Amino acid sequence: MTPFSLTLPPRLRFGRGEALAAVPDILSFGTRFVFVTGRSQTRAGPLMEALKAQGATLHHETCAGEPDLDMLVAALARARDMQPDAVIAMGGGAAVDLGKALAALIPAPDPDPLEHLEVVGKGLPLTAAPLPCVALPTTSGTGSEATKNAVISVPAEGRKVSLRDAAMVPSLAIIDPSLTDGTPRAVTMASGMDAVTQVIEPYLSARANPVTDALCRDAIPRGFTALATLATAEDPDARDTLALVAHLSGIALANAGLGAVHGIAGVLGGQTGAPHGAICGQLLAPILRAVRAAAQPDSTTARRIAEIDGWCLAALGCDIDGLGTWARDYGLPEPEAPLSPALLLEIAESSAASSSMKSSPVALPAATLVDALREAGWG
Repeated sequence: MTPFSLTLPPRLRFGRGEALAAVPDILSFGTRFVFVTGRSQTRAGPLMEALKAQGATLHHETCAGEPDLDMLVAALARARDMQPDAVIAMGGGAAVDLGKALAALIPAPDPDPLEHLEVVGKGLPLTAAPLPCVALPTTSGTGSEATKNAVISVPAEGRKVSLRDAAMVPSLAIIDPSLTDGTPRAVTMASGMDAVTQVIEPYLSARANPVTDALCRDAIPRGFTALATLATAEDPDARDTLALVAHLSGIALANAGLGAVHGIAGVLGGQTGAPHGAICGQLLAPILRAVRAAAQPDSTTARRIAEIDGWCLAALGCDIDGLGTWARDYGLPEPEAPLSPALLLEIAESSAASSSMKSSPVALPAATLVDALREAGWG
């Protein structure tokens, strides 16, 4: 058996009501917190008030969109002045990523993110231990509460890149599916397709291992089934299931890597500003078809794609060839405008340098990636 290692969250609390039940655990990290939320504080309000009632001091940072370098630098300057004991990040994947980045860089002797960002910066490892980070996702998508990186957009470079270190896995992940109840269908579909993509790509990954295989085999059909339910009705059991799938996707990608969908998504998102989950949902079916075409018959990759095809058909009533149409019919956002042939080729070629592409089970040339982008509606 090929040797492998695992990176896992030190502690997880999962269940409805766990956000408030975990107040004593959160206060075990101190009393001074940077509290990062998304654009709205509505879901975070009860936890913020509960912490204040126990004597905590909160410095609030709002992450109104996917975090970029300027947002991170400005938030970092404000947060360092507070000298916090820990960071709480509550929101979608963007807010959790900003919180993780702040927790990593507040104690850093040189907090310039470019010292540590991959691709566009020096990519240096952290030299000081991050602050404890408590992550509470309010969407079921990125699994960022279980990963060792934070994705930051660098508009000047037209890229989304990672700040990455094994010490960046949040100290406490709190998955309270009630925080996702009532999420609008478009957001549910985009984030849910991202979560499903993040258990499919590690299952096909060249770095897959027995533990991630076990998680993904269980999570892929669960994810399809939950999406099928939430496509037509609000359902707490389906919300619980999708929250679990999203968390397992973070564990899977942290340990087995991703693939071409995410390899392209970082570049395409950096160029266009389109939401990450929507991009992944748009690209999943075209990339799966491309991987299937390139895989050797009877290979592990071919057999696993056949499994995925069966799980998709059983849950959604369509195979992977119809997955893109199904997702669009039930609310997945479409690209706002097609890109020029030259820009499509530039994106495809730039994607080859991404860390996610290195885990692809087959090599996909730039021309194939361009075809996938066109099939996804980008050309």
